[in-house]
Amino acid sequence: MAFTKNIKAFLNDTGDIAGFAGQFFSTGIKPRFEVLELLNQCYIIGYKSLPLIGLTGFIMGLVLTMQLRPSLVAYGVESQLPVMVGIAIVREIGPVITALIFAGKIASSIGAELGSMKVTEQIDAMEVSGTNPFKYLVATRTVATTLMLPVLTVLGDAIALFGAYIGVNIRSATSFYLFFIQVFRSLSFGDVLPAFFKTFFFGFAVGIVGCYKGYTSSKGTRGVGSSANSAVVLSSVVIFFIDLLAVQLTDLLGLN
Repeated sequence: MAFTKNIKAFLNDTGDIAGFAGQFFSTGIKPRFEVLELLNQCYIIGYKSLPLIGLTGFIMGLVLTMQLRPSLVAYGVESQLPVMVGIAIVREIGPVITALIFAGKIASSIGAELGSMKVTEQIDAMEVSGTNPFKYLVATRTVATTLMLPVLTVLGDAIALFGAYIGVNIRSATSFYLFFIQVFRSLSFGDVLPAFFKTFFFGFAVGIVGCYKGYTSSKGTRGVGSSANSAVVLSSVVIFFIDLLAVQLTDLLGLN
């Protein structure tokens, strides 16, 4: 019974989020645009997330290199380490890990912020004053997450590759130029473009789920905490689901 109840709740949530996303496309992106609030959210969501994304990327590249080296040495192909690390980071690990870190920071923040506004009736006050809270709160944050996550992914991949370069030079000596020449020669548009474009969908999912959970938060401080927590969990699940679909689609199109 408990399992059936959880499945039913998940399906209800899925339908409600789909309707919430439909409202975004039907009303949220129509004039008048809240340009100043959008720029403010891009600064908060994008620029202020860069230190965490950069640190995560650097450690990810360094650790991945140190973990892969023994296996490649055992097969006598240590020289292919930059190639292996570069493809792994750019194609899959970089976008997904960046999106998950982004979801943990931003989805919880949006869920808690909008949940607090809902509990304290600030959203109702905006409606009374003539401001469209959906356009001001939801549309701006969703567009900001959609635009900022691809930028953060590119920067995170670059920092991760630099971390991989440091990892390679712990046990051997490879020039900066040679390392990145090996990495970029091994990459094709089929590696880079699908990985880049799916981050727009990751960012949209994080924004929509975070805003939905906050916008529909129940009364009380417990509801705010629950909204922030469930926003992170659900957005992470959606990221994995989108990634699965993206991998299948690129495979069908022959981009792998």
